[in-house]
Amino acid sequence: MNPKRRTRLTVVLFLLAGAGVSVTLVLLALNENINMFYPPEAVVGGEAPVGTQIRAGGMVLEGSVDRDSESLDVSFVLTDYVGAEFPVRYSGILPDLFREGQGIIVQGELNGEGVFRASQVLAKHDENYMPPELAEMSAGHQKKPNPLNYDR
Repeated sequence: MNPKRRTRLTVVLFLLAGAGVSVTLVLLALNENINMFYPPEAVVGGEAPVGTQIRAGGMVLEGSVDRDSESLDVSFVLTDYVGAEFPVRYSGILPDLFREGQGIIVQGELNGEGVFRASQVLAKHDENYMPPELAEMSAGHQKKPNPLNYDR
């Protein structure tokens, strides 16, 4: 084989090997940062991995919130109101929008006993939410006539 061709072939092989190693490392790093979401049905059904950082969401079951009077520990039950529910334990300050009957998302790990140890609690609100200040402002505001007459 010609020495010039051999040099080109060696360079191309090194570039391909380097690209392969780079792609593999990127995919491994991305796989570690994936944070899957599981509804209560999947958590109770065993689809959610144990001991892995995941997100789960559902509704806080009415009457299930139990706050420890001596610490920031809180326990509650997440449900889908169809029959799937699981207990959640959290230590920290809950968001202002957290309440019973409210939809929330918890991030943390599921242990072998089926208890979700949350490291973060995110309270959601529906798309119709309006801050009280804006609601007062819009209540006193009259609908202006449309100069282009689009509402027929």
